[in-house]
Amino acid sequence: DNHLQYLPGLDKPFQMIWIQGGPFEMGGDDALPIHPVELSHFWMGQYLLTQDIWEAVLGPERNESYFKGKRRPVDTVSWQEIHDDFLPALNESTLNSRPPGTIYRLPTEAEWEYAARGGAHLGQYPYAGGTRLDELGWYRENSHQESKPVGLKLPNELGLYDMSGNVWEWCWDWYGSDYYQKCLDKGLMLDPQGPEEGSFRVLRGGDWGSFARRCRPACRSGSWPVPRVIHLGFRLVLSFSAPVQTKTP
Repeated sequence: DNHLQYLPGLDKPFQMIWIQGGPFEMGGDDALPIHPVELSHFWMGQYLLTQDIWEAVLGPERNESYFKGKRRPVDTVSWQEIHDDFLPALNESTLNSRPPGTIYRLPTEAEWEYAARGGAHLGQYPYAGGTRLDELGWYRENSHQESKPVGLKLPNELGLYDMSGNVWEWCWDWYGSDYYQKCLDKGLMLDPQGPEEGSFRVLRGGDWGSFARRCRPACRSGSWPVPRVIHLGFRLVLSFSAPVQTKTP
């Protein structure tokens, strides 16, 4: 079942969508080689993490987003800030209101792609939810070069919004250009979490300034985890397990 999360200071709860786990073929386009992955069940945020939630957790003074608006996605936020500040504070404040044994975290790259492609539905579309990006997301051709409030376009098969475009989404994994080949060499990967170390963290989904091809579910990018950049945001996952990597910058 989907999970409604209440937080002090929010007008209404935010929704985490239940994602039934399963196998899928990860990769495609120029993200090669395609390789088999199997995922456990998890919840994912219906929307990009919005500024009203960020402010409810860390306070308005910590909102350094360039494009201000309570229902706009948080931007200009680093992977490190999410990992060190936001997630610990969110997990502390929801200790007694989220399902027992669960934790809020960033999605792994595999979880993000699986969800963007429709999870068990695995829609074979060029974008997250369909074939017409103008109906699904904000990108270079329709965004007026700014982020937009979440949920204004059509969702994908799972009811997830803005998986193509609006802001790039931080994932847990280190970025590895040869990681997909290593996964294929190992065979079926169960809940992969990326390379053990690296320089960049993975980004997915494209943003308001991206060309359409960068908004495809299989498209990969990465960025240094510490600097804040105007077009980077994130989406929450709620799960019964946390990534086990320990090598953080």
